[in-house]
Amino acid sequence: MKKILSILAASTALATPVLAENLSVVGSWSSLPLHKQYETPFWSTTLPDASGGNITVELTTHNQMSLGLGDIYPLLGQGVYDVAMTVADYAVADAPELEGLDVPLLALTADEARAMVDAARPMVSDIYRDRFNAHVLAIAPYPPQVVFCNHEIAGLGDLEGLKVRASGRMTAKLLEALGAEGVNVSFSEVPGALQNGVVDCAVTGAGSGYSAGWWEVSTHLLPIPLGGWDSVVTAMNMDKWNSLDADTQALITSEISSGFEEPAWASAQDALANDISCLTGNGDCPSGESRSMTLVEVSPEDFSHARDILTSKVLPDWAERAGGDWATRWNDSVGQVVGVTIN
Repeated sequence: MKKILSILAASTALATPVLAENLSVVGSWSSLPLHKQYETPFWSTTLPDASGGNITVELTTHNQMSLGLGDIYPLLGQGVYDVAMTVADYAVADAPELEGLDVPLLALTADEARAMVDAARPMVSDIYRDRFNAHVLAIAPYPPQVVFCNHEIAGLGDLEGLKVRASGRMTAKLLEALGAEGVNVSFSEVPGALQNGVVDCAVTGAGSGYSAGWWEVSTHLLPIPLGGWDSVVTAMNMDKWNSLDADTQALITSEISSGFEEPAWASAQDALANDISCLTGNGDCPSGESRSMTLVEVSPEDFSHARDILTSKVLPDWAERAGGDWATRWNDSVGQVVGVTIN
């Protein structure tokens, strides 16, 4: 009898229903594949279905709400909405230590980028808790941030003297160290900036550039991950998170890992090769019509030179900006994974 009662008790615990919750969720760029293929299905279908309909979601995106990019996480912390996701680099003005999440040129494959993110996650969780009153739920990648140019280039060295839109602060610092002029232009304004000569080149994910039509206003593609992988952090307002019962927290944690993070990371590596094919016509394009940008090969000398500048100048500059013990924490986590130490 005791055994039967124990089994019944365990079954009852496992079947404890998630309490009814309605979540207001602000997604990343509505036009890009990460939102269309992964964010929307997860928040609109996967999570509500897994909860048996007890979790409902009102989903929009930050660009549909016309939010300032630097306001997304501060407003989350204030409880304006329950969940938000966007590129971590948009928040570095409020949290310079966050730049250590997505360092350029250290990860050349999706597996390497995932290892960096996993190593950095405890730091990121602390940053979002302390800076934005938020609980980190997931970290997913945009594809590697490559270089689109409306200017003839034959290699990385040809960026010297050009005006280049960076995808984040550390990328801007790297570009400046390479002799380029870093220019701050929002993603949506880049096509006009390239067309009108405000910038000569711009950094973003190959798939993002394809989806946004950057191939219409640029001629050359340099497929070096000069902007890292542009990690997108999904976080929930900490007060909202703490108000959820343990079963709801466990359900969201499990489902967002299996239903959002894992699929997004699984597609990241193939996405780069497919997107380059779409932009250059060198291979089949699964996303639509192939374009005809000139593919610029990255020489070993180019890559080695950029890495040397990154490790000798850019990362030490970041350590100084971040202050505190962030360089030590980075060395002991991300640095160990990538074999780099900030001195």
